[in-house]
Amino acid sequence: MKKNVFYAVMMMMVVLMTACSSNDDDFEPVQPAPKNPESRTVAQAKTVLVYMAGRNNLAGIVNNDLNEMKQGSKRLGSNDNLLVFVRRDKTEKLPWLARIKNGVVTDSVSLSDMGITSSDGENRASDPVVMEGVMRYAFSHYPAMNGNYGLVLWGHGSGWLMKDEVKRVNSRAFGVDCGENDNALWINIPTMANILKGMPHLKFIMADCCNFMCLEILYELRNVCDYIIGSPAEIPDMGAPYDQIVPDMFADGRFYTSIIDKYYKSVNGYLPLTAVQSSQMEQLAQATHQAMQAVQSNLNGDYADMTGLIHYYHTDDDSDFHPEYNIFYDAGDFFLAHAPQDAYWQWKHTLDKAVVEHRNATIWSTDKPWAMKYSDFTVTDQKMHGVSMFVKQNPAKGNYAKWNEDIKKMAWWNAVN
Repeated sequence: MKKNVFYAVMMMMVVLMTACSSNDDDFEPVQPAPKNPESRTVAQAKTVLVYMAGRNNLAGIVNNDLNEMKQGSKRLGSNDNLLVFVRRDKTEKLPWLARIKNGVVTDSVSLSDMGITSSDGENRASDPVVMEGVMRYAFSHYPAMNGNYGLVLWGHGSGWLMKDEVKRVNSRAFGVDCGENDNALWINIPTMANILKGMPHLKFIMADCCNFMCLEILYELRNVCDYIIGSPAEIPDMGAPYDQIVPDMFADGRFYTSIIDKYYKSVNGYLPLTAVQSSQMEQLAQATHQAMQAVQSNLNGDYADMTGLIHYYHTDDDSDFHPEYNIFYDAGDFFLAHAPQDAYWQWKHTLDKAVVEHRNATIWSTDKPWAMKYSDFTVTDQKMHGVSMFVKQNPAKGNYAKWNEDIKKMAWWNAVN
């Protein structure tokens, strides 16, 4: 989630609404969560956990989205469990897990009462110990039939970019938690994937965070869920319209279509959105491997010219534009430009099986000046494919010396090269 000029006025309204309509204490632990699963038919139950990493500059949005979830919960069935884990920007208050039902918090429990002790004592949402403990507690105390679980990742995201997690500076991927002294720590996607492998299989993961729909992440999470929903680009601070989409998170059929439609409409079309069927990622990796071989044969050992290709993030904050800092290139735009036509269409045919829903956008939320950092390409329906991919470049340029090595930590890179 990022700030931008398109949403400045809307954000002011959000702040005013939050100040007038909620109290922090509404969401503090009110009574213990059940020690044992409730007496209901588990086969009929559905459980969705919203994991909110809000100890950062998104702290002011937390209560607004919680209030939206309250509204959305009024349209849930009796066997639907909407759970929310919240790490807000208040160091004196421990994180907590709560169930929201019929517009109110029915039961909640603190991190300490869940028996979870963080690895560094700071109770970070990005701490793998905290994430694993919360998910294990949530899914065991509010069980559902396997396949009826969902997960929403709420917070900041930076795609697959990573650093060593033990160094608490600028580590990347999801859920930055600023700690008590702005000692920021993220959780890397491979670490998250390992946690999720030990949980019940998920029906979906919805990423309400930036830059999540890259092939590297989608492949890493291919075995833990059926669908992944999110954006390849940056998203606005306000994120998804939870008052509208909460019921869709518990729906059957093409539930992801309703989620994407409502999200897309709420931002007036200023956000590319995609839903991917995870079971197709192995086939897409094979097709990408074949397409990459065709591209490399054409390049004859040279690096691909990425001029004019759609990219979803720019990592340099300098006042001038430096194309070597572009990253998260649209995967299809790359193959359209560099693969032989037959190789592109073979790859595109496989992509279309994986991408089950897609909305394009010609401009989207960004924390950088659009006219400077993103005007080097044009968006058309032919060029935009809804998923990004890293493309190795000359290590003498920008940050590519590091990126070219870091990408090797992702399973996708080893599958397609």
